[in-house]
Amino acid sequence: MSKIIEINDFNAPELDIYARLTENQLRHIYEPKNGLFIAESPKVIDRALDAGCVPVSLLLEKKHIEGQAKDIIARCGDIPVYTAEFDILTKLTGFELTRGALCAMYRPNLPSVEAVCQNARRIAILENVMNPTNVGAIFRSAAALNMDAVLLTPACSDPLYRRAIRVSMGTVFQIPWTFIGDKSTDWTVQGIKHLHDLGFKTAAMALRKDSVNIDHPDLMSEDRLAVILGTEGDGLASSTIADCDYTVCIPMSHGVDSLNVAAASAVAFWQLGNR
Repeated sequence: MSKIIEINDFNAPELDIYARLTENQLRHIYEPKNGLFIAESPKVIDRALDAGCVPVSLLLEKKHIEGQAKDIIARCGDIPVYTAEFDILTKLTGFELTRGALCAMYRPNLPSVEAVCQNARRIAILENVMNPTNVGAIFRSAAALNMDAVLLTPACSDPLYRRAIRVSMGTVFQIPWTFIGDKSTDWTVQGIKHLHDLGFKTAAMALRKDSVNIDHPDLMSEDRLAVILGTEGDGLASSTIADCDYTVCIPMSHGVDSLNVAAASAVAFWQLGNR
């Protein structure tokens, strides 16, 4: 049974992991072992538990102990459950957005690229997408619109950052993902070849004159396809586009030159995930 501990002071050390440690500090807190991440809201915590993530502690608004967090507490077993009144918890950045519940969890071991792609036919590749809001939104679209997995290059924002998890509505725990490439080299040096070796054709999303439309019959008929999306602003690297099998565009109108990467991902996944 969980141990309920009431907090009366925002500066209590028990709140450090929720209020005062940065994302980077949480990620490296137990090195060389994996660090921690924070899941927010009962729905997201449920999805993390369903995925096998292991809880460390809970932080709840007091009224939720016998309310919307009751089932969460029961699922988490013998861990500390810190609780406080709303006026103390609102001093926590973002707590008002959490629907009354935060859970610190151990970061899971990431699977290999091969394991993530083993049974996948449609995957998304994120190249240097650095905004956690965009990463979370892309995951949500990927899960909803028939992508089987997501691969991220090393410069991408971490999908287990609080904002990314929150924006994804916990879908980062529902769709398989891992990182591809090495921080010390351009990911395309081996990454595109790796995808080809796994049987994927690669489609670079880019507005170029030699692009094919997103509904091109050859593209739609590919058995295994990796949809590659680039960083905010600059888009995909020229070397990535050059190494891909297709360069693909979403037709624009009214003089609009491009879509935000998260919006573009939803359009691409809807069209290319329908198979």
